[in-house]
Amino acid sequence: MVTAQRLFEGWLEFSAMPRLAAALASSEGRCRYALEFGRDALGHGVLDVRAEAALPLICQRSLERFELPVQVHQRLGMVTDEAQEAGLPEGYEPVLLDAEGNIRPLDLIEDELLLALPAVPVRPDSESVDMIWPPEAPVEEPQVSAFAALAQLKHPKA
Repeated sequence: MVTAQRLFEGWLEFSAMPRLAAALASSEGRCRYALEFGRDALGHGVLDVRAEAALPLICQRSLERFELPVQVHQRLGMVTDEAQEAGLPEGYEPVLLDAEGNIRPLDLIEDELLLALPAVPVRPDSESVDMIWPPEAPVEEPQVSAFAALAQLKHPKA
């Protein structure tokens, strides 16, 4: 694919990506992808991964479902072992080829979409919650110790 500089484009259903589907509010939907194989100026095998999707998520503020538009573009440098990772130019993420020199494009697309998920999904137009945390503790009146009263009886002031 690298030598032929192949380009693959199409649509993937969320249900075909089980790890991503588990993180979404629904596995219904799909993403558009483009995979472009080639070589850079230094001769490294590269893969440009592009994906676009509207990911259905649950807003953690309002607990309502919303769709988060995501656009992913990642340039991957192909390596056959981890030692080759250091030789990749800056801006490339390594992708490890298997023993036969293959990759699983579906897994790459799923990985990039998983990395695009926010840690805490919040719908952009939701109202922020103004809350002081931790809550202010009520001001307590100083309590008089029972032993202090006994001390007063033992040592009366003159």
